[in-house]
Amino acid sequence: MQIFNIVEGVKTPLLYFAFRSFFSTFASAMTNEYQIRVLPEVAAQQEKLKQYLAEEYGLRLKEIMGMRILKRSIDARQRTIFVNLKVRVYVNELPGDDEFVYTHYPDVSQCPTVIVVGAGPGGLFAALRLIELGLRPVVLERGKNVHDRRKDLAEIARTQQVDGESNYCFGEGGAGAYSDGKLYTRSKKRGNTEKILNVFCQHGASTAILADAHPHIGTDRLPKVIENMRNTILRCGGEVRFQTKMTQLVLRGDRVAGVEALSLAAGNEGECMFLEGPVVLATGHSARDVYRYLVGAGIEIEPKGIAVGVRLEHPSMLIDQIQYHRREGRGQWLPAAEYAFVTQVEGRGVYSFCMCPGGFVIPAATGEEQIVVNGMSPASRGTKWSNSGMVVETRPEDVEGDDVLKMLRFQEQLERDCWLQGNRKQTAPAQRMADFVNGRLSYDLPKSSYAPGLVSSPLHFWLPRFVSQRLQQGFRQFGRQAHGFLTNDAVMIAVETRTSSPVRILRQQDTLQHIRVKGLFPCGEGAGYAGGIVSAGVDGERCAEMCAAYLKAIAD
Repeated sequence: MQIFNIVEGVKTPLLYFAFRSFFSTFASAMTNEYQIRVLPEVAAQQEKLKQYLAEEYGLRLKEIMGMRILKRSIDARQRTIFVNLKVRVYVNELPGDDEFVYTHYPDVSQCPTVIVVGAGPGGLFAALRLIELGLRPVVLERGKNVHDRRKDLAEIARTQQVDGESNYCFGEGGAGAYSDGKLYTRSKKRGNTEKILNVFCQHGASTAILADAHPHIGTDRLPKVIENMRNTILRCGGEVRFQTKMTQLVLRGDRVAGVEALSLAAGNEGECMFLEGPVVLATGHSARDVYRYLVGAGIEIEPKGIAVGVRLEHPSMLIDQIQYHRREGRGQWLPAAEYAFVTQVEGRGVYSFCMCPGGFVIPAATGEEQIVVNGMSPASRGTKWSNSGMVVETRPEDVEGDDVLKMLRFQEQLERDCWLQGNRKQTAPAQRMADFVNGRLSYDLPKSSYAPGLVSSPLHFWLPRFVSQRLQQGFRQFGRQAHGFLTNDAVMIAVETRTSSPVRILRQQDTLQHIRVKGLFPCGEGAGYAGGIVSAGVDGERCAEMCAAYLKAIAD
């Protein structure tokens, strides 16, 4: 009010109107946030969304200078589908450059060293957090960098051969790099999940992951993001050594002094090295040789429950029709539909896992004489197929034996049985879904995204009965929940076993160190404390923080 009184006292009319116009524009600049519910075609088109906001909230269309989607989810419970949005609207002002929270990474080239074993999400986020805290990470990765891995992955389909050190599970980025890039997690209480998403954005991921209810980077885009994360580590003075395999921990009394490692790279193959420093052990859930070494070295671990089953693949159009309740499926404006099923059968959970709409089924074995399947989706989610793991909760008491590696051995036996059923190649045993439920052999199989090929096999007969019978009952329940889901147009591809680590490396709750060995920080999925990219990243950051506290306590 005072401003305009001053302006009104100016005697020159031209000057008066110039000031009045300036202050009027300045006063009307604002940023508002709105919770709205709109049709998919409105949510997908910026101009239509802008027009809706102007009409709904009495804004002038020409004064809306920008919009940001803060939250986005799809409500497909009714025939009319809506998109729920939280939108930030900029009126008479331009959006700033604050789409994500930027993290500063200092130069740590002269700082104390921490060894990080594994360059999956747990290891990468541990390394980045160590840099934030003024420590120098040296990352050891048994596999190849994220680009060179591609040749080895292609060889699995072309020659049916699996490289035991470079495959869908081993290599830069870990299992998530090429097996999907989904960032949804329920582990909100474990740490700062928003920080993980922001770091991904800082390294090239779309800021859409900050808004979507089920964020997803895409298998085709994630490798570049991971490469950028590696470059940050290198630029700040850290190291990343590929084709370098930890062979043992170096112990001095009850403390880890470092690791011995072996080079697997051509030209340096067989070269041994010692690297000094505390160890963040982030090997991933498939490093079975590491688990066997830990048992032999007296590092305490325990068997952990897992889930086993199959990859279930439907035509994506069918899933779209079921989930969106309409014959045209997703249409022009909706994404490929997702689903999530869960039920209890005879005291065990039966549920869908790692759902990949518009994706592929991939061979995820890490060695000879095994077949393992997983799923992935490109960013577009535009293939003809949608798949998910369909798995049965399996507890240690469900498996015979009393040794700490019995769940690992159970996985191995199931994967070898699958390999035998698959003609001793990577051609995977498969069965049509309704045939499986009804105990019938499938005389032919539908077309599939699984590149190495399928072979018809009676999964209902040779899968463990406590798995197959629960799956059959679960499928009947899911078919009642979603009409058309239980169909012979869907194919089951065996076997899905790598849902999580079969062991847990015991650690103290307050320091995250191993319970008997100081300076060892078991981390992420491989240690049995995470279940996906985001939760592994969160655990990696926590382990880095505890490692920093450990080094500070030693120095003091």
